[in-house]
Amino acid sequence: MTLLIIDDNAGNLELLRSALRRADVEILTAEDPEEGLDLVASRHPQIVLTDLVMPRLSGMDVLERVMAFDPSIDVILMTAHYSTDTAVEAIKKGASDYWNKPVPIDTIRKRVDQLLDTARRRLKAASLQRELLDSAEFHGLVGNSPQMWDLYSRIERVAPHYRTVLVTGATGTGKDLVAKSLHQLSPVADGHLVVLNCSAVVETLFESELFGHARGAFTGAVADKTGLFEHAHKGTLFLDEIGDMPLSTQAKLLRAIQNQEIQRLGSLTPRKVDVRIIAATNRDLRQCIADKSFREDLYYRLSMVEIGAPALAEREGDLPLLVRHFTRRFSELYRKPIAGWTRRAEIVIQRHHWPGNVRELENAVGHACMMALGETIDVGDLPPYLWDSEGEGAAALPALAVSGEIVGLEDQEKALLHQALEKCGGNRTAAARMLRISRDTMRYRMKKFGLG
Repeated sequence: MTLLIIDDNAGNLELLRSALRRADVEILTAEDPEEGLDLVASRHPQIVLTDLVMPRLSGMDVLERVMAFDPSIDVILMTAHYSTDTAVEAIKKGASDYWNKPVPIDTIRKRVDQLLDTARRRLKAASLQRELLDSAEFHGLVGNSPQMWDLYSRIERVAPHYRTVLVTGATGTGKDLVAKSLHQLSPVADGHLVVLNCSAVVETLFESELFGHARGAFTGAVADKTGLFEHAHKGTLFLDEIGDMPLSTQAKLLRAIQNQEIQRLGSLTPRKVDVRIIAATNRDLRQCIADKSFREDLYYRLSMVEIGAPALAEREGDLPLLVRHFTRRFSELYRKPIAGWTRRAEIVIQRHHWPGNVRELENAVGHACMMALGETIDVGDLPPYLWDSEGEGAAALPALAVSGEIVGLEDQEKALLHQALEKCGGNRTAAARMLRISRDTMRYRMKKFGLG
């Protein structure tokens, strides 16, 4: 562990060096802020403790440059010239703490020890997460929650035996990965897994896509065509979004599944096929049956076994695991050495409800990995809709110490709201503008903390 202290007062440097000396911590010091930033780049400290008012560069300048280099570094600002405006600015720019001098030595020691302990645990957690990722992958699916272990168990029991399976779940839950894992664990794993997205096929072409056609069967049929059933012979046909298949095609699909026999359009010769069927849908097919848009007999033929893919909101504890998984994948894809996420970026990720499920999370992490300039992903690297919904104020930032008193995230938010309202004479719109959050977010947080 490495700690860097930047202060243009040599006496303060020696006092802090002596007070914070630890056997397992290397303490670096710099009287010149530029020299201190050179040490940040070359030695990569876990904590930077800096004075606010210095010649050439201010502590706020140091904060900005450190955050640009690596947002995971904890920066503590100290000043004898405390102001609410400066405190709010420091929070928004990523400071971990903001102290009003003189700060009791015990307070400094306690907070530095906390940050060092957090850094150690972060490094250990990253190592454990890598091990956990390896053990939590199941044929492309990733998760360690009870819901996912139940899903893995059902797949393992069904895969050796199924002829038809219905996979259900909301959009983005990974129904296609469930289908792939069923095929990979089935006796026909060496055969083709043929995929048809039923929502992407023009109604008049469904029959030709599934069963093929003979030359001259219709205008434009200049040659014989093999359908997907034949292509999937001795393998698996995955019919994604089966609820979008037209009724006229449903009847012919039912007959093909029952008889394991198809007939090309324009041909009188039936052809035997040996195909396993996996169908997937995000619709309530029972309701579709009631609405006369889906055949009841086809539903029962497909749903001898029904496997549900759980929504991300139901998978308690899987979110951090999935973030690590996608970060590792995209960092390899983009050839960028991304080591992790800042605490405030993690908070934004944790607070989002993810209506698009795992697919939405994958896209968000991919965006963040692409945008990241350094080794650590920060709030600004996330898709704007994630952090705009909460604003760029206290909601997305780590715990802070104001005037030497350590406060948690909830207390920090409440204090900032109170300070902003007080400064703006109770004007909510002006206070929201000061904190750079929306008026809706301001109203929500005021109600949350009972501020009117």
